[in-house]
Amino acid sequence: MKYRTDKYSQPISILGYGCMRFSRKGSSIDIDKAEKEILLAVESGVNYLDTAYIYPGSEACLGEILSRNHLREKVNVATKLPQYLIRNRAAIDKYFAEQKSRLRTEYIDYYLMHMLTDIEAWEKLKKLGIEEWIREKKESGEIRNIGFSFHGNTDMFLKILDAYDWDFCQIQYNYMDENSQAGRKGLQAAAAKGIPVIIMEPLRGGKLVDLLPERAKRLIAKDPKKRSAAELAFRWLWDQPEVTCVLSGMNSLEMVEENCRIASEAEAGEFTRGDHAAIEKIRNIINEKIRVGCTGCGYCMPCPHGVDIPLTFRCYNEMYTEKKGVGRREYAQVVALRKDPAFATQCVACGRCEKHCPQHLSIIEELKQADKELRPFYYRVYSTAARWFLYNRPGVKKLK
Repeated sequence: MKYRTDKYSQPISILGYGCMRFSRKGSSIDIDKAEKEILLAVESGVNYLDTAYIYPGSEACLGEILSRNHLREKVNVATKLPQYLIRNRAAIDKYFAEQKSRLRTEYIDYYLMHMLTDIEAWEKLKKLGIEEWIREKKESGEIRNIGFSFHGNTDMFLKILDAYDWDFCQIQYNYMDENSQAGRKGLQAAAAKGIPVIIMEPLRGGKLVDLLPERAKRLIAKDPKKRSAAELAFRWLWDQPEVTCVLSGMNSLEMVEENCRIASEAEAGEFTRGDHAAIEKIRNIINEKIRVGCTGCGYCMPCPHGVDIPLTFRCYNEMYTEKKGVGRREYAQVVALRKDPAFATQCVACGRCEKHCPQHLSIIEELKQADKELRPFYYRVYSTAARWFLYNRPGVKKLK
C-alpha cells in the first residue's frame, strides 16, 4: 500500500474504504460479509474508512467491526455532520454524540461538514456557532481533523475553501469530472493550501466501468498493460500528486484484493502520453452522447438572475451519457436543494451568457429544454417539498 500525508504529515493510504455501499441482506447490512472485506482491506494497508450519519446502518456496522476486532487505534475513521438537518447548536451536539455512540469511539479522526453545496450553508453553520464548537472539540481531542465534502461548482468550492482553516476536504473527481464540480482547479487550489484532498466517486458509482459504451470497452480491452476500466480510472487519479486518498465502495473480497494491488503499485507521474491519450479517447466516446457541448469553463457565469448554467448542462448531459435518473438525481441534489434557487426557469433571456460562451452555444434555448427534461412534474413536486422542509418549514422544534 502506498501512502500520502495529511496536513500534519500523518500517513493516509491512497486507497480509502467507502462504507456507503456495504452489501445488504434484506433491509440490513450483511455485517459478516462487510467484516471480512474490512479486515482484508486493513490487513492490506488501508487505514482510511469513510462513512456518514445518513448512510443507513453504516456507522453502527463499522463501529461494531472495529470494536470486536480491536482495530480502532489502527485506522482513521471519517464521518460527517448532516449539516442540512441542523437548526440549532443543540442539534450539532446531538448528532455528534449519536455518531460517536454508533461508531463506539470517543473521537473522530476526520470529521466533515457533509455535502456543502454553497457558501450559504457554511454561513448558516457559523451563525449557529460551528467555529466555536469545532474549536472545543479539537481542544478536547474528540475531533482530530475538520473538513468538508462538496457538491457544487468550482467557484463555490473555492469560496468555501477560503472561508475557514480546513484540515482536509472531499470532492467528487474523476476523468469525466475534470472540469466540473470542484474539478482540477479546485483540487490544485486545495493542494496549494497544503490541504489533503479525499476523492469520492472515482468511478462515478461504477458507471465508468459498468455503463461504458461498447466502443470504450473495446478500446480498454486493447490496453497493452491489460489494465481494466477501473484500474485506468484509479491510476488516472493517483497519477496526480495533489490527490491524497481515493475512496472505493468495495463490497467483495475480489474487489478489495484488486484495488489494494493497484494501490500498492500506483505512482504519481506514471501515466505516459499514450495513457493520457487513451483516457481522452474514452472521454470523447462517452461525450458523443452529450446533448450540450458545454465544457464547464464558466465563462457564462455569474448569471445575473442566479441560474447555474454549467451545472444544469452537466446534469442534463448525464441523463444521456449515463441514465436519465442519474442526471435528475444529481440536479435535485446540487441545484434544486440550494437555499438560493438556481433553476433554469429563472432565465430572462438577457443574452449575457451567450455573448461570453467560447463554444457559442444557444444557451437560452438549451436551458429551456434542459429544465423540461431535468424537472418533470414529479421532480418539481419533490424539490418544492424538500426545499420547504429544509428552509421554510414553520414551527421547527428544537432538538434536545
